[in-house]
Amino acid sequence: MESCIFLCFFALFTVTTAQFIPPYTEDCRTDMYPPNGPTFRGAVGWYTVDLDLPPSKRWTAVITEKKNELVAMMEAIKELANAFVPSGRLIELVDITLPLMVETLPNPFNEEIKGIAAVAGVPLGEVVLFNIFYEVFTVCTSVVAEDDKGNLYHGRNLDFGLFMGWDVKNKSWVISEKLKPLLVNLDFRRNNQTVFKSTNFAGYVGMLTGMRPHLFTLTMNERFSLDGGYIGIMEWILGQRDGMWMSFLTRSVLETANSYEEAKHLLAQTKLLAPAYFILGGNQTGQGCIITRSRLLSLDVLEIDVKLGRWFVLETNYDHWEEPFFLDDRRTPAIKCMNQTTQAKISSKTMYDVLSTKPVLNKLTTYTTLMQVSEGKLESYIRDCPNPCMPW
Repeated sequence: MESCIFLCFFALFTVTTAQFIPPYTEDCRTDMYPPNGPTFRGAVGWYTVDLDLPPSKRWTAVITEKKNELVAMMEAIKELANAFVPSGRLIELVDITLPLMVETLPNPFNEEIKGIAAVAGVPLGEVVLFNIFYEVFTVCTSVVAEDDKGNLYHGRNLDFGLFMGWDVKNKSWVISEKLKPLLVNLDFRRNNQTVFKSTNFAGYVGMLTGMRPHLFTLTMNERFSLDGGYIGIMEWILGQRDGMWMSFLTRSVLETANSYEEAKHLLAQTKLLAPAYFILGGNQTGQGCIITRSRLLSLDVLEIDVKLGRWFVLETNYDHWEEPFFLDDRRTPAIKCMNQTTQAKISSKTMYDVLSTKPVLNKLTTYTTLMQVSEGKLESYIRDCPNPCMPW
């Protein structure tokens, strides 16, 4: 998969204009918060998911309101698929084969997916496809930082839709733009009490960004590997199902783990269908780490260590001990801006500045989330990247 992605990068690079010559960087942004200007499309609204309801009913309110947006995104995916396979056989395969797959998914996710399809009036196979997208189609930036008073801040840009339909006229990714109207903040409640919070795309039942208030914060980034998500998905289809879907694991951790250490253990030890980076923040000094995962093993855990001068950990989509791909170096400008900010001045406000600096902010960026664990605060904003801006 990694070699395919690199070849695609080169192919896309050859047809972009001079304004996209990497690395397209700018001076570190300041005074971007409160969100304003052309990079800010709007705040993400809040919805409640009641975990006391049967799984098939939990998403009814959200999907009823976002039904048209979900249908529009699915239509865009069909158009892309038909462009690659004009016979329509690919969508036919999705509609016939993937509904069978939903029965193999663990509870409660399979029943939630069925409920979403029923409310939206979308074929079940297409909702299944939407829920496995993350295993193969994302790039992201996540950072956990500790200020000089011991407060922990966690921020992320979710970049989604790589190679999924470049709109030449508007200089944007088709699927990225279709996903933005689907953004929702979710308050998952049980017994009328918040269990965890998340920023999600309506119709997607796994978790990419979330917080268990006052305990820990969690984001997930894709890790490119030849032993990647495609292999894990094929093994699952063929009956080898001892691994866990990445976004289902993060949701389970957010729902059940009662401490930073428990969350770290589950994220490091659970067998996965795809390699990943888990970026975890806690509620005490030193509790912030990047867990670099293969499908089977935890390869490395890089932790905040203020005594060593490491007051933040930052992950894009490359192992921290390796150089990032030169056409996709979001790490270097992000680290530069974090260091320029300084530990004494890091906050949700200044972290938003870092995440607003190109190319950390790019054409794939759908949203920015800021989390402050001790306050139990999660806030998310829909993002745009005005030209000139890197496609990724």
